[in-house]
Amino acid sequence: MNKVKGAQLAYTTRLTRKCQVTLPAPVRRLLGVGARDGVAFVVADGEVRVLPATSVTARTAGLLASEQPMLSPHAEQVAAEEAMAEEAEP
Repeated sequence: MNKVKGAQLAYTTRLTRKCQVTLPAPVRRLLGVGARDGVAFVVADGEVRVLPATSVTARTAGLLASEQPMLSPHAEQVAAEEAMAEEAEP
């Protein structure tokens, strides 16, 4: 581990013969990743960023949570038809 200007930290490691690399433990903890998790390499402006590569399901879990109970399919259809009728009224 080497200190870098601006209180940033730099971790160094070596590529294996297969060009694989082990993420240092502090980096894994910071990213919240572990064995078998995916990581994404984002290349922009000549720099590479390593980010956790979570699934769409994991990133959006709970996004549409509501305090109201779910409507039945029939109730959803009725509500949609009523909303469309209201929009169509002059």
